[in-house]
Amino acid sequence: MPPTKTIGVIGLGIMGQPIARNLLRAGHPLIVFTRTRASAEQLLHAGAEWAEGPAQVAQKCRTIILMLPDPPAVEQVALEILASASPGTLVIDMGTTTPNLSRRLAELGAAKGVEVLDAPVSGGQVGAEKATLSIMVGGKPEAFERALPILRVLGSNVTRVGDAGAGQIAKACNQIIVGLTIEAVAEALALATKAGVDPARVRQALLGGFAASRILELHGQRMLDRNYVPGARVRTHHKDLQIALDIASQSGAAVPITWQVDEFFQQLIAQGYGDDDHSALLRRFLDG
Repeated sequence: MPPTKTIGVIGLGIMGQPIARNLLRAGHPLIVFTRTRASAEQLLHAGAEWAEGPAQVAQKCRTIILMLPDPPAVEQVALEILASASPGTLVIDMGTTTPNLSRRLAELGAAKGVEVLDAPVSGGQVGAEKATLSIMVGGKPEAFERALPILRVLGSNVTRVGDAGAGQIAKACNQIIVGLTIEAVAEALALATKAGVDPARVRQALLGGFAASRILELHGQRMLDRNYVPGARVRTHHKDLQIALDIASQSGAAVPITWQVDEFFQQLIAQGYGDDDHSALLRRFLDG
C-alpha cells in the first residue's frame, strides 16, 4: 500500500502552488502532477516528486488533493484516480465544481472503498499563501475527521457543511456574496470619483463603519490602484456564478441580483478582460 503520509496534489495553478508549498513546509512528502511540468519545477526543487499522470498519483498516495479549474477537468481527473486508487484512499477536491458532480464522485468512490470530499475554498491566492483559507467541506463525518489535520495546514476556518455536495453549495453562496460585494464596492468608489470626492478617503472612512469588509479592504485597494493582476479571475468568478445560478434554478431559489452581476462579468469577458482580477468590475464605470 502507498505510504499514508504522502499526499498527492493535482493542479498547480494560482491556488494549487501555495497549497502544495504549505504541505511541504508541514513535512508531508508530496507527489505532484499538473498539465505543464514547468509549473511544478519550484516544488520539485523543494522536494516534491513528479508523477506522470493522475493514475500514478493514485498508485503512490493514500491522500490526494485536487485543485482544478472547472467541472470537466475535475471529472476527468477524478475518474482516472478512481480507476487506479486502492480502497482506503481519500480524495479531497478543493476546486469549485457542481454539487451534482461532487455527489456522483462520492458515490463512485464509495463503491470502490474510496472516500471523496468536496472541500472548496475562499480566501484567494493571499489566503492560500498565508494558509488562512476558509474551507467548506461536504462528505461523510469520518472522512472529514481524517482530512481535518491536512486541511488545518491549509486554512484557518475549516467547516464540515454537510454531506457530499454541501461544500460546493456553500462555495456557491460564498461566490454570490463576494461577487455582489465587489460590484457594490465598484459602484461606490465610482460614485465617489464622479461626485468629485477622493475615493481613497471614502474607502478609508467606510472601513470604520458597517460597510467595512475584506472586499472593501483588499479589492477596494486594488480598484484604487487599478491593479487587476489576478488573485481570482473574472472568467473564474463567472464560472462560479453559473454554478450558483444552476443550483438556484434546481432548488427554486430567487437570485435576481446574482443574474445581473454575472451579466457584468460576461461583458468583461467579451471585452477581453476575462483574465483580469474580478475587482476589474470597476472597469464598467471608470476604465472603459
